[in-house]
Amino acid sequence: MTRALNRSLPFWILVAASIGLIAVGVLTVLDHLATMTATLKDGSATGLEVYGGQSWIVLGSALIGAGALGVLLGLALAVVSTLLGAATAQPVDMAPLAFEDVEEEPETAAAAAAAADQQEGQDVAAASHEIEREQPIETEVDETTAEEAQKGSSGSIATATKISVK
Repeated sequence: MTRALNRSLPFWILVAASIGLIAVGVLTVLDHLATMTATLKDGSATGLEVYGGQSWIVLGSALIGAGALGVLLGLALAVVSTLLGAATAQPVDMAPLAFEDVEEEPETAAAAAAAADQQEGQDVAAASHEIEREQPIETEVDETTAEEAQKGSSGSIATATKISVK
């Protein structure tokens, strides 16, 4: 087994749980089989011991089968892991990225703060200049009442104005 598989917690949980299932299944089968055999030989067997014992034996056999399947799966995983070996990541060569719009960053925090203040001052001046150039746009105000605005809509005047309607 490889080092990666030796350190894999899910692998060891699979193996331990499988072995545990086999042990519980064997104990269940042997216990109920011994009880059923003893009571049948001495003639004191009841229906519960005979028919119930058979059901417990079937359940124990299913547990043994599930445990055996888990052990075989763990073995197959160990074989495949050994054959493939540990996965190694190959470094990927990346071409340098070319950016034409990149400005050099200021070297100190003070220089960065000064550059930000200068930019902010320019933005405020440009914004005030834009406001002066704009001309007021004349718009017509629609003077409809609330009742007219509600016509054809799914809301009601009572809901919109909190009026109780009787």
